[in-house]
Amino acid sequence: MKENEFQTRLTKLLEQINTLPESDRPKLEALAAETQTRHQRMKKTIADLQESLDHLRLSVKYLVFDLEATRRENKYLRNMIETQNPGSEGEGAD
Repeated sequence: MKENEFQTRLTKLLEQINTLPESDRPKLEALAAETQTRHQRMKKTIADLQESLDHLRLSVKYLVFDLEATRRENKYLRNMIETQNPGSEGEGAD
């Protein structure tokens, strides 16, 4: 349910509650207020979760970038070692 639809329905509910006898109103008004409070908390929780997910996605992207850079550097350094010491592969494995 979209936010404006929720607010519209809650407003209509409060209008209907106001048409009830005075003795029945407080309990239903309290329930409606509690519903609105829970809805606000749920919206905040969802927004916080979305923000956390966004942060996690960004962190993963940085980690993948760092991993790829490390792999490139590792390959480059291995090539440097191999060009400085040609034929040294397998030596010292006795």
